[in-house]
Amino acid sequence: MKEKILLIEDEVKISRFVELELKYEGYEVEAAFDGRRGLELAKETDASLIILDIMLPKMNGIEVLRRLRETSDIPVILLTARDQTMDKVMGLDMGAEDYITKPFEIEELLARIRAILKRSSRTVKKVDKSLKVGLLSLDEQTYEAFYDGNLIELTKKEFDLLKCLIENKNVVLNRDQILEKVWGYSYYGDTNVVDVYIRYLRVKIDDAYGVKLIKTVRGVGYTIKDA
Repeated sequence: MKEKILLIEDEVKISRFVELELKYEGYEVEAAFDGRRGLELAKETDASLIILDIMLPKMNGIEVLRRLRETSDIPVILLTARDQTMDKVMGLDMGAEDYITKPFEIEELLARIRAILKRSSRTVKKVDKSLKVGLLSLDEQTYEAFYDGNLIELTKKEFDLLKCLIENKNVVLNRDQILEKVWGYSYYGDTNVVDVYIRYLRVKIDDAYGVKLIKTVRGVGYTIKDA
């Protein structure tokens, strides 16, 4: 069965071009040209991935993503003509898997689609893998984290990072490994973004509950060990 991709892009020429390329690669494609219609289709679709432009009429892409994440964790790649860090950070924090800045090479977009679908496939195949360390537990269905039964408010990216550490508990991951596993693309910038998100988690877990769950291995990276 062909994997379906939902394309939400208001620039008709770009939309048609990307749609043709995706179909040539063997994907089924559904398209929308404004944010409201895109959100409707996103909530109804059985697509495996959404390509979402930020600058859309009727409802911008960030708002579409925010509303979509209330009910769905379908992977999203943001398309944006803006090359501003804040737009990218906001999109990733709201749950986008990746972003690509216009103008882009279609080969790069296709490569990122393949990488995300491959990771999604691997995730689906994981069965009965415990997402618990001591009193900390994660619920993958609701994207919620708990410490000793207490809910921890996390962004999707914080959740993904914590999930990555728990899935690799007792293994020290360096920053590049974490970027690849959590952000899923070659990060064009300082790997300090990992340190920033580790700090967020420590404030919400270690500091809040008086534990030392996330360990720093100097000169290497980070790990979570069995309690």
